[in-house]
Amino acid sequence: MANHLYRDDLPDGLTLGPVVAIDCETMGLIPRRDRLCLIQMSSGDGNCHIVQVSPDRAPAPNLCRMLADPNVLKLFHFGRFDIAALYQAFNIVCAPVWCTKIASKLVRTFTDRHGLKYLLHEMVGVDISKHQQQSDWGATKLTSAQLDYAASDVLYLHKLKAVLEARLDREGRTDIAQACFDFLPTRARLDLAGWAEPDVFAH
Repeated sequence: MANHLYRDDLPDGLTLGPVVAIDCETMGLIPRRDRLCLIQMSSGDGNCHIVQVSPDRAPAPNLCRMLADPNVLKLFHFGRFDIAALYQAFNIVCAPVWCTKIASKLVRTFTDRHGLKYLLHEMVGVDISKHQQQSDWGATKLTSAQLDYAASDVLYLHKLKAVLEARLDREGRTDIAQACFDFLPTRARLDLAGWAEPDVFAH
């Protein structure tokens, strides 16, 4: 496994394949308030490509091209947040998308534990650390521990997706999952527009 760190954009000519696992680190949990600091990506080959976003948010044409590419599936865990953070930062709608958290909620109705750490342990047999989750992602120089933590959030998503796809098929919920994934970019835009709480679908 190797972490490749870039400043502000992906390098020219880098192709991450037809399915790219993506996660974001921000200064907080409110995309309209808290700036995007880091975007980590993996093609599922054991390598992580990390873009550190400057506070002035320089243009990122290579990254934005990939995020908007209809031929590249963007794979998230709790995509609702990451899609909103990316839209807020770059005004780019990520599509198409796939979310392991939504898939888990559709097939693992026997539990309320749908965090990535639990899913990877139960379904992939991998243990990841969440020790760096609340560290300062806005720091100019990130530690190797921060980079390893960031990478762990995307390195195993392809394997997790494969297991969850089989469960969705077994339970006859593939179609409804796909409908949820298709709606995620709109859900994220509703969040940014002020309809996170109360939910526009609430009574």
